Amino acid sequence: MSTQENSLDLAELTKMYDFKGKSVAITGGAGVLGSQIAGALAGCGASVAILDINVDLGKKVVENMGERGKQVSVFKCDVLNRESIGQTAEEVVKHYGKLDCLINGAGGNKPQATTSPEVKFFDLPADALRWVFELNVMGTMLPSQAFGKIMAEQGYGTILNISSMNAFRPLTRIAAYSAAKAAVSNFTQWLAVHMAQEYSPKIRVNAIAPGFFLTDQNRFLLTDKETGAWTARGKTIVGHTPMGRLGESKDLFGGVLWLLSPASEFVTGIVVPIDGGFSAFSGV
Repeated sequence: MSTQENSLDLAELTKMYDFKGKSVAITGGAGVLGSQIAGALAGCGASVAILDINVDLGKKVVENMGERGKQVSVFKCDVLNRESIGQTAEEVVKHYGKLDCLINGAGGNKPQATTSPEVKFFDLPADALRWVFELNVMGTMLPSQAFGKIMAEQGYGTILNISSMNAFRPLTRIAAYSAAKAAVSNFTQWLAVHMAQEYSPKIRVNAIAPGFFLTDQNRFLLTDKETGAWTARGKTIVGHTPMGRLGESKDLFGGVLWLLSPASEFVTGIVVPIDGGFSAFSGV
């Protein structure tokens, strides 16, 4: 193959990140990070389906997008209810005619599943632990079944899961969340192989592993409720992040766009850290 044949000009490279004509479904799309990703994809021309159990919040997200909101629709979806997911998948495909990408953005932790000086690991309630596992693991697997089946039938598609730094190195206090995100990373690799071998090599499955971003789920751990100042845990995290700060939503956009675009068409089964160097730092 000649150098000319093996190279891409600027127009072709730019086109790789042009999502016009592409449809993307995002579970948990009304959340802090999900809504920002939805806005970024809409800005690149994609038609975006925000799937969330809180439809009113989703509508507010769309309103706040301004002009970009014209490319975004909101669908009610409970990621832990197979019937709800299946019905939503049908509605999304009917609305857009096809589905190019699924982002499994639903997930999170809860205070009741977190140890503290007052609450020992041995006393963490089973229902709280189960809630974290189901939201993160089943909340990724069940949508992957419903939307993955659509991709299998059409012969192409991309699934992007949201893992976490906790999957690489479990953090103190959040046993269930760390274990659940490790399962998400493992499932990402399993599903990537399964879809490519059993259905089509044009179906890709990857994940991003965000480092520390301030969200509604972790705010109570990283900042003081009354003053907004860093907690000791928050200070430690920033101190162990070589870039010296928490992540911002926009820090995810490059990785997300790459993994959903043709630029990564030979990439499947990977988990990409987006963490400001946290996973590379030994602490010394």
